[in-house]
Amino acid sequence: MAAFAARGANHKALDSKPLDNHPLRGADGPCEPTPADHELTVLIPAFNEADRLPSTLAGLAKFLDAWAIDYRVVVMDDGSRDGTATVSDAFGPRFSTVRLPQQRGKGAAIRQGMLLATGKIVAFTDADLPYDLTALKLGCDWIGRGECEAVFGARDLVESRHEARRKLSRIVASAVFREVVKHVVSREVTDTQCGLKIFSRRAAQAIFSRTTIDGFAFDAEVVLLSRRLSLSVRRVPVTLINEYSSTLSLSRHAGKMLQDVLRLGWRDLLAGGRAPEVRWQPGSAVEIEPQPQRRAA
Repeated sequence: MAAFAARGANHKALDSKPLDNHPLRGADGPCEPTPADHELTVLIPAFNEADRLPSTLAGLAKFLDAWAIDYRVVVMDDGSRDGTATVSDAFGPRFSTVRLPQQRGKGAAIRQGMLLATGKIVAFTDADLPYDLTALKLGCDWIGRGECEAVFGARDLVESRHEARRKLSRIVASAVFREVVKHVVSREVTDTQCGLKIFSRRAAQAIFSRTTIDGFAFDAEVVLLSRRLSLSVRRVPVTLINEYSSTLSLSRHAGKMLQDVLRLGWRDLLAGGRAPEVRWQPGSAVEIEPQPQRRAA
């Protein structure tokens, strides 16, 4: 899987179709993924982001090089129709792009990246690099010291700062969504939609092999799964340094996000709070077909 982490001009296209009798699925469940081969993988989900990505990748390179960590940055291109897939070519072997053949949603793109990543720690942030990256380093330090297995960025902590002006419509929509999430997903992690999340590789594989939401509400599912899998989680305050235009449209996506969260809560209720079965193959992001239920004798 090192080729995934360091691929430059040879972009890798992925398609998640079920495979009959997949050789990696044994009697005891999915096999272990390829061992980690560097310290940190940073995923950048992108859809038609050719204009913004150069400054984002340059900012990441400057910060991560100064940090002197062994890193890879992977652009997860969600079926873009512009030049998104080629932007990483100019940034050297630590930068690469994985291109989904068609747009499936931010949640699907991040799932692919998390299951294929080969860093000891795996993180994602948004294509406009909205948060000061010191929060990324602090979260990685916590995980590296074994203090937790997942770190969620939070815009609603006392220490969090907003240096960029936010649109009133987004502030109101975020408040409404947080209230729903508080009752359905978690009363502790109230800002599920912050676009900075960091995981140990073990936690990333455990969570994202079970996610089902392909759209923007996937963050809420990640938070819920971290609870159901009894993973240790910390929240890190973030500093919002910009809030440029987003591919998330309140008119087009807000209703679907609420629907996804309510459906998630109902499914969790029916499961009695138990973690769902693994659905995606770690190390390949191939969907695992459910095993037929055996009838009792």
